[in-house]
Amino acid sequence: MSAAENAPVHSRISEEALNRIFRDARTYRVWRPERVPGAALRELYELLELGPTSGNSLPGRFVFLVSEEAKARLLPAMDPGNVEKTRTAPVTVIVAYDMQFIDQAREAFKNPNAFSGLVDKPALIEETAFRNGTLQGGYLILAARALGLDCGPMSGFNAEKVNREFFPDGRWKANFICNLGYGDGTNMPPRPPRFAFDDACKVL
Repeated sequence: MSAAENAPVHSRISEEALNRIFRDARTYRVWRPERVPGAALRELYELLELGPTSGNSLPGRFVFLVSEEAKARLLPAMDPGNVEKTRTAPVTVIVAYDMQFIDQAREAFKNPNAFSGLVDKPALIEETAFRNGTLQGGYLILAARALGLDCGPMSGFNAEKVNREFFPDGRWKANFICNLGYGDGTNMPPRPPRFAFDDACKVL
């Protein structure tokens, strides 16, 4: 019997879990003052790193900004409408990707031939890093919600400024920003509409 045939058939997760991660989850802009424990950030990463990436490339990199000093370095790069929500969030994550993920993966996993098809192909390296780093950023959001945190992902920022301030050697590059904490749902507007299955999907 093959490994695939031997794999367990998993049951659905609970409706409560589905509601927490998807149906009831919102993008938060206003935050309660409670701090996020450092242990929660470590647990968050240990969950998100388990999500699949191409060839186990794992190019996602995460800078957790928790101090006022770190936030002050980021705020000048944020679009005006994103400054206050970022300043007041307990944690702001710069979700980035590593342009040298090949070297780190080879060293970490003791495989000198890993990703040999990407060597000397900078455009393909960046495409791979960006695509899979974005996947890992999505896993961060789902893992955070599963751990009881709320999220405020956004792309309204100047990536060049962020890269100059936090990644001056050019190895890591900013992808998007995600605030984390415990959201204040007071005066939360209705959820914006979503596309119906037939408008966004095809079954062939």
